[in-house]
Amino acid sequence: MSHSRVPSDRRKKPLDAARLDELALAYVARFATSRAKLTRYLARKVRESEWQGDADAMAACDAVADRMERLRFLDDRQYAAMRAGAMTRRGLGVRRVKAQLFVDGIADEDSGEAIAEAEERAMAAAVGFARRRRFGPFATRAADDPAQRERQVAAFVRAGHAPALARRILAIAPGDDAALAALDGEAALD
Repeated sequence: MSHSRVPSDRRKKPLDAARLDELALAYVARFATSRAKLTRYLARKVRESEWQGDADAMAACDAVADRMERLRFLDDRQYAAMRAGAMTRRGLGVRRVKAQLFVDGIADEDSGEAIAEAEERAMAAAVGFARRRRFGPFATRAADDPAQRERQVAAFVRAGHAPALARRILAIAPGDDAALAALDGEAALD
């Protein structure tokens, strides 16, 4: 039995402004997204298709994104708050939040409040990260190896936390309930 590969008969499907609008509507119905992410998605669809519209394809993408904003299906400020909140609850730090909002195409004026909120919750996010990874006070035994301690600090830094904050949390020995309670109080955790 021969397993030769049959050449694909995929032709570029025609795309016009109405179909582009349908694609955008389906995308915003399925995903929480920013204007920049929607525009990138639509531009990719245009590249993958054969454009049959009268207007320029990229201008049509922008017009569809404008329409989605007018209909309030897109709100970069609300998206930034949602995305930053989800990331801090997962234990990620302010630097990771800023980087992700930048990648998502959120402008500084739309991301300011979300970043400020992430900065206020930095300690709680770092404690949550340590709890999830079982570092510092949440470990089963103390990390006596300096190389292991530095790997843990590096994990905190990759998650977007400040190295000083990581070292402060890692300095608490497992089972030190008083220090952990003080840290929880500072992080305003329940």
